Amino acid sequence: MTAAGAPLPASPIPIAPGVEMPQLGYGLYKVPAEDAEHLVGLALAAGYRHLDGAAFYGNEAGVGRGIRTALESGLSREDLFVTSKVWNTEQGYDRTLRAFDRTLDDLGLEQLDLFLIHWPCAERGLFIETYRALERLHSEGRVRAIGVSNFQIPHLERLLDSTETVPAVNQVELHPWLQQRDLREFHAEHGITTEAWSPLARGRLLDDPALLGLARDRGVSVAQLVIRWHLQIGNAVIPKASSAARIAENGDVFSFELDAASMDTLAAMDRGFRSGSHPDEVN
Repeated sequence: MTAAGAPLPASPIPIAPGVEMPQLGYGLYKVPAEDAEHLVGLALAAGYRHLDGAAFYGNEAGVGRGIRTALESGLSREDLFVTSKVWNTEQGYDRTLRAFDRTLDDLGLEQLDLFLIHWPCAERGLFIETYRALERLHSEGRVRAIGVSNFQIPHLERLLDSTETVPAVNQVELHPWLQQRDLREFHAEHGITTEAWSPLARGRLLDDPALLGLARDRGVSVAQLVIRWHLQIGNAVIPKASSAARIAENGDVFSFELDAASMDTLAAMDRGFRSGSHPDEVN
């Protein structure tokens, strides 16, 4: 396991009172359980300090081993930001509390930095009581901030009307082909941080001719171009990569800025394309 290196030169963003989150993180979706320890080590060595996971990913024990190795090598727990999510079949007040306990056990941690509801699963009718369980965990100090994932505006409106704590984060599919402007405006109005999963549309953006041209003109990769776009519009972003080279490349986005013309070109690319499921289809 590689020891953790210097952190990426990114300013953390405030997401809740007294809580800041590194704007760029390492996404753990589809990281095989047997590779999780190694890849977490590579990400931490490359300077990432924000790890985005979930119970559904089935790799939290490996992620925990990677974290423990880094801590034993001298990294401070306070320098890490660790996210997990409660899965759909574990929604409900008591089930959520038990699911959180399992996640902490698998990760080998005493506290999470951020805990999210993975999908609203509106037809189940449980996301309000699930969120109240998150509020309890937050009040007990077992998690520093709470939020949601894949919530649309009607879900958020109901949540805000029925609970006490504004979600710190809503993590949604977001990339130049799916820019979610209305949702981002709602987040801004209510103090919710927008966090982008599938920030490269599961790799489909990497062959886009317009993006290839922009990236070539600026001497960067398409992945770097798009990640930089996310940062400049204010998103938190969690790209996933499976090699040391790609992990390092995705983090090397702080030595350049996109000019207004480039940002305008990217803003015009929205086509409503989803690489993953629509929230209304997940129950």
